[in-house]
Amino acid sequence: MYEVVGKIKLINETQSFPSGFTKREFVVTTAHDKYPQDLKFEVVKDKCSMLDQFEPEQDVQVNFDIRGNEYNGRYYVNLACWKIQPADGGASGGSGRDEYSQEPPMRQRPAPSSQAEPSAAELRNEDDFDDDDIPF
Repeated sequence: MYEVVGKIKLINETQSFPSGFTKREFVVTTAHDKYPQDLKFEVVKDKCSMLDQFEPEQDVQVNFDIRGNEYNGRYYVNLACWKIQPADGGASGGSGRDEYSQEPPMRQRPAPSSQAEPSAAELRNEDDFDDDDIPF
């Protein structure tokens, strides 16, 4: 599972297909890279309605999975959104799990340490090297 924060650029209408399948696509622009990226996400079936509470230019946090498939020798990648909420954590999208989320809650990532990483020389123990040893 993946997460991205950005601003909604576009929300498309729900698309319905003869098979009964429905999907809705939306685009989020990320700004934390040197060059902003427009990422297209999709929601399917009953999750299409969760986009009704959002508008373009709104800052959001999107939780998604990467899905890939092959069709007629061509390969496709979809970013399948399973949760979206305001980036400020407001009540509009809920906090924690909501009724649209089918995935387990995200694990908390440990906070980065304030200490600098040790250099290779600091990690190297001179007793570990013996001139007669073969390195493999």
